[in-house]
Parts: sequence; C-alpha cells; structure tokens
Amino acid sequence: MRIAVAGGGAFGTALAIAMALDGKDVTLWARNADAVTQMNSSRLNPRLPDGTLPDELMITDDLQQLFAADIILLATPAQTLRGFLEHHTASLAGKTLVACCKGIDLTSMTGPVDTIRRAVPSANAAILTGPSFAADIARGLPTALTLAADQDSDDLQKALSTNTLRLYRTTDTIGAELGGALKNVMAIACGVCMGAGLGESARAALITRGFAEMQRLATTLGAQPDTLNGLSGFGDLTLTCTSDQSRNYRFGLAIGAGKTFDQTTTVEGAATAQAIVQLAKIHDIELPICTVTAKLITNEIDAQTALSALLSRPLKEE
Repeated sequence: MRIAVAGGGAFGTALAIAMALDGKDVTLWARNADAVTQMNSSRLNPRLPDGTLPDELMITDDLQQLFAADIILLATPAQTLRGFLEHHTASLAGKTLVACCKGIDLTSMTGPVDTIRRAVPSANAAILTGPSFAADIARGLPTALTLAADQDSDDLQKALSTNTLRLYRTTDTIGAELGGALKNVMAIACGVCMGAGLGESARAALITRGFAEMQRLATTLGAQPDTLNGLSGFGDLTLTCTSDQSRNYRFGLAIGAGKTFDQTTTVEGAATAQAIVQLAKIHDIELPICTVTAKLITNEIDAQTALSALLSRPLKEE
C-alpha cells in the first residue's frame, strides 16, 4: 500500500522518515521545487535538522506522485488545508485522507476531519493526532498517537503504525480533532504564564482549568468525554504546555516576556483561539482562559490585565 505525505514541514518530514525506516512505501511531497532539490541532494530538511532522510524515501514536488498513493497524510497547516483540498478535489476523490494538523478553520469553523468531508465527500477521512514532537519522531523515539476515523480503521491503523509509532484508534473524530486544536490555545496561555514570570504553580492551575474548558466545549460539540482524557486531549495538552519544543508554547513565552516572535513560524493556536471564541459565543459557553488568550494574541490586553481578569472571576466550587 502506497503512502504519501503532503507537506515538507518538520512534522510531515518526521512522519515520512519514521515510515520509510519501517520499510513502508512512502513518498514525501513538498510544493517548493528548490527545497525538494536540496533535500534530495543533502538528504536533510533544514526544518528538521536532526532527521536524516533515508535513501528509501522518495521526495518530490510532482503532484501526480502524491495523488498516486492510496493513503495521503495531510501535514499542511490547518488554515491552508481547506484550500488545498478544494483545489485538488477531483484528484483526491476516493482516497484515504489523514489530517495531521491541529486547528479550527477560521472561515468554515470546522476541524480537519470535517474540512476533508466537506471538500472531498468521497474520501475516507481521518485524523492522526496526539502528543508528538517532530524531532522525537525523526530520531526514532517512541511515540503514541490517536488515529480517529468515522469507520473501522483497523487496516489504516496497521498501515501507519511502525516500530516507534504506536497508534490507538477511535471513531470519535470530533473529540480527537478538538483535543488537538484546543490544547494549542492552552499551550499559548501557559507560555504567557511562564514568560511573565508567574511560576509553575500558576501554570499547573492553567493546565487544570484549561482542560476543564476543553472538555466543556468538546462535549457540547458532540465529543466523547473519554477521548479528551486520552492521548489526543490530556496527553497532548501535558506535552505542549510544558516544553519549549512546542511552537505554541514558545509563542506564548514571547508574549508574556514582551518579546517579538518569528513571524515565519506557524502557530496553529493563534488562529484557533479566535475560532474558539466564536464557537463559544455561538453555543453560549463560558471559556475564560480561551477568551483571555485570544485577546492577548491580538494585543487587546497585556499579560497583567489577563491575569487580573482571571483572578477577579467569581469564586465557585470546582
């Protein structure tokens, strides 16, 4: 079974490396022809300096090589996923499409799985998500992820698992995609907390209360509570809120410390925070941490004002 990864960023490259080393027939597609030439020549991707590209891994900018695969892993940013799918709907028809991004589309207000369903109705839509850093995957360190699909995904689980990637399957696509999207917002909040010097205790409180917000929104939108307690929710939340390998966390650190952040770095949680605030209004749900974080991102308030807003909330039972 042929597997292709769409997206030459760090995460897509890491997945391609892990699968190629496991002996799978895998192709890495990137849109930048110069980058492809460089990767083929050096067997390195500048976006993932610790990962050597195996000789067995085919790297191309030819879309036909991508579309020839049976399973396509979509490792594109959440905000560009819909455009890519709509532009290539005919070529992707009937394929197994696995989203590998985490976020909520700001225009359609949909998660990655629903975005695939709408753009390519005939595709078998799924999402691969959970606590994972590209550098760890590329180095062959053990990683456990959630594979969520509407229908039985036993064959897909076997096709994508490797000696170092252990996949757990679920049919709760809503819970899986929302867990991955919401934890990015919480990672930004925790970064702000640490960047502003508020301390580990404050961060622990943010993680805990942030997780409650994640569950509140996700279950309202139809997720199963147990899904949020698993890898795609609590597991991913724990990882990204405590490590500076997380781009969302580093982005928050910069906000909290009053520093600038590299504008070329994709921070999925920045757009997702705005989408979450809109969803909260639509469904009349109170999400104070998400709301404050969204305002921090757009510079409507500063870290100290955000802290005061959270601490001045009415006292209540946990």
